[in-house]
Amino acid sequence: VIKEMANVKRFVKEMTVSQNAADDIEENWLPKSSLHPHAHSMARAFTIPHAKDFHGEEGSITIENKSSALYHMASAASLESQAFFNETGDLPCHFPNSQNLSLDKLVIFWQDQNKLVLYELYRGQENPHNVHPKYIGRTSFDQDNWTLRLHNVQIKDKGSYQCFIHYKGPQGLVPIYQMSSDLSVLANFSQPEINLIPNQTENSNIINLTCSSTQGYPEPQRMYILLKTKNSTTEHDTVMKKSQNNITELYNVSISMSFSIPPETNVSIFCVLQLEPTKTLLFSPPCNIDAKPPVPSPPVPDHILWIAALLVTLVVVCGMVFFLTLKKRKKKQPGPSKECETIKLEGKESEQTEKRVELQEPERSDEAQCDINISKTASGDKSATHF
Repeated sequence: VIKEMANVKRFVKEMTVSQNAADDIEENWLPKSSLHPHAHSMARAFTIPHAKDFHGEEGSITIENKSSALYHMASAASLESQAFFNETGDLPCHFPNSQNLSLDKLVIFWQDQNKLVLYELYRGQENPHNVHPKYIGRTSFDQDNWTLRLHNVQIKDKGSYQCFIHYKGPQGLVPIYQMSSDLSVLANFSQPEINLIPNQTENSNIINLTCSSTQGYPEPQRMYILLKTKNSTTEHDTVMKKSQNNITELYNVSISMSFSIPPETNVSIFCVLQLEPTKTLLFSPPCNIDAKPPVPSPPVPDHILWIAALLVTLVVVCGMVFFLTLKKRKKKQPGPSKECETIKLEGKESEQTEKRVELQEPERSDEAQCDINISKTASGDKSATHF
């Protein structure tokens, strides 16, 4: 390694790169804590940030060594890559290989943001000795696309990655390509689920419910209730409760809510989860609540119904009897005018009878007097005769 570094220093000096620039590259481009054994030799062999200081156009460097072989290094911006939890993520390198270099002439490896080696291909052969234990058995190299596949992706795998390609020549290692990529990890939340809490108060229009969704990442933006009727749609927002698993780093979220619903119409309740960073809306199955029928009157006991029926029957019968009796009486009695005439006639007859009685009574008294007088006369006669 010391010999290779000496050769690299001499090569760098021949290309008018100052020792200070080389030291700066070694210090900043790859830290001394890098686990890969070739990292510092690569840093010392790396040239300068702007390729136009050499014999090529800006963005590329053309290097000519003693064997007159040409090497090309293309600078590339960091690419965004996305993977799902427990699935496979791609860490691209996108080496153009314009010189059609054979893999047995190259040393290729990937490092994470903590400078831990994920994979190394040394001159066409995989070299697991420099790979960190947490990445062993989790990677595969796609030679056609110059892409490293990271399997069984976890939330902890999110971050920045770099691939390095350098040429292994007679003079040592010469870096020819480097690329960075940022890996983000997503985990799909379960479909939100609504659970109704029984209401102890009967005939109440208050709905109590909870909604939950589990095993997702990253943390969602919000969770709310959507209330739909025939003529309206209403959002009900509240504080979202969240918890995170210490091992998987996945989130569980839930809300609890109470609200009133109109009893006279059908209602559909949805729980909505708004995800980050895509702003996607995840809906629960609808919870349908039918309109309440009118409250029926309490049932009447059977004996009360029988009593009421008998009373009604009795009233009807009595009414009919009274009506028939009254009708018969009206048929027997004369009309009002005849009755008055009869009363008048009876009155006149009574008056005449009274007068007759009065006339007859004096006559009878006279007769009585006559009888008395006659008797007295007779008695007088007798006396007279006697004398």
